[in-house]
Amino acid sequence: MARQTTDKAPAPPLPGLPLLDRYFRISERGSTLGREVRGGFATFFTMAYILVLNPIILGGAKDKFGEQLSGTQLATATALVAAVMTVLMGIGGNLPLALAAGLGLNAVVAFQIAPQMSWADAMGLVVLEGLIICALVVTGLREAVMHAIPQPLKQAISVGIGLFIAFIGFIDAGFVSRIPGPTGSTPVQLGADGRLTGWPVVVFCVGVLLTIALMARRAKGALLISIVVSTVLAIVINEIADIRPEAWGLTVPTLPDSVVDTPDFGLLGSFSLFGAFQQVGVVTIVLLIFTLILSDFFDTMGTVVGVSNEAGLLDAEGRVPGLGRVLLIDGAAAALGGAASASSNTSYIESAAGVGEGARTGFASVVTGALFGLALFLTPLATVVPAQAAAPALIAVGFLLMSQVRSIDWERIDIAVPAFLTIALMPFSYSISNGIGAGFISYVVIKTVLGKAREVHWLLWGTAALFVVYFAIDPLEQLLT
Repeated sequence: MARQTTDKAPAPPLPGLPLLDRYFRISERGSTLGREVRGGFATFFTMAYILVLNPIILGGAKDKFGEQLSGTQLATATALVAAVMTVLMGIGGNLPLALAAGLGLNAVVAFQIAPQMSWADAMGLVVLEGLIICALVVTGLREAVMHAIPQPLKQAISVGIGLFIAFIGFIDAGFVSRIPGPTGSTPVQLGADGRLTGWPVVVFCVGVLLTIALMARRAKGALLISIVVSTVLAIVINEIADIRPEAWGLTVPTLPDSVVDTPDFGLLGSFSLFGAFQQVGVVTIVLLIFTLILSDFFDTMGTVVGVSNEAGLLDAEGRVPGLGRVLLIDGAAAALGGAASASSNTSYIESAAGVGEGARTGFASVVTGALFGLALFLTPLATVVPAQAAAPALIAVGFLLMSQVRSIDWERIDIAVPAFLTIALMPFSYSISNGIGAGFISYVVIKTVLGKAREVHWLLWGTAALFVVYFAIDPLEQLLT
């Protein structure tokens, strides 16, 4: 069963803040202002890596004409869109859900779309994708698809995301790594060479143990305390030990030379809405937009359901409160991301870190968005936290989401197999959309084989068919071009 807000006794109204309390329903959802603030900070710190990673991914690629985007301008655009859309999500959607440039989506833009056209044309396609998603929301189709998903599959999505986000934590911290070159007997390994080495991994291990201890003691702000303590430890170790900068990954924990940095808004508005049609064929453009839409559509769906479920905000039928507004804001974020050349922005599963701190309302998102706004000017401070200090929070959130596996009926094969494929493929293929797609397709097939095809909602049939196209996108593209 989904966790329900009504199961929790409302907290006493916030003294002196009645309007804030009523608007965000903080007391009604059993939360407090302190929990919302801590949750907003925890979410920001677990996803602040995008301020470093997005400029690296987009700035490291070249378009058809050999042009590259400025890393400084990309950092500004990334922080700006994340700040604006996360605040809008908090105010308009009232969910503890943060948004930023989508990982995976930015890679598609950088390495699949941009090489075929100019950067302005590529970002124009991202804007078109966002506008189409908004249209799907306005027509009610996107919300209807989410409501058509059986509750067990929604629970499986949450569990799969839990494993996925924990896997991300292990990878980002260097505790687990891909075996370079020929994979041999296993695709991943412990540490960089089959064993744990280096001080950065020590920081991660200390952070995990500290997080576990704080959670066991039910300490308030457990995840945030762990992130701050681990960051301080990382800074100290980096100062006294001889550590190569690349050992930390993207973020080296050093005290910055300056606290304030001037934002560069040069990329804002640098897009061409229909320029891509002059560079490549219509069929190719349709397939590229379809890839972006499907990935964004179902990554968001899985994230919204998973975070809302963990926060206890789903109703008795497993529905997300104010879903239409949430999806419309998410679609607008995709369009704004393209308009600012930050790539498509989407809801972040790292928001679950804030939920783990007790966040239950959109006020946590307002806090996270405000921190991204500060990051426009305080980028040196925002990027001090290394992955090894933030990753333990992801492991803890993975545990919290994983607990929902007990609600799935593993005795029914028509539920168990789709649930298993959904759960397994998210971490194994490193994609939320892939897991959802495999679950939907297998659910439709098994129901049909068992003579229960009428139990499948027609929207689920259509969605499963789209996922068949999604998985076969490469041969289809070769066939049609």
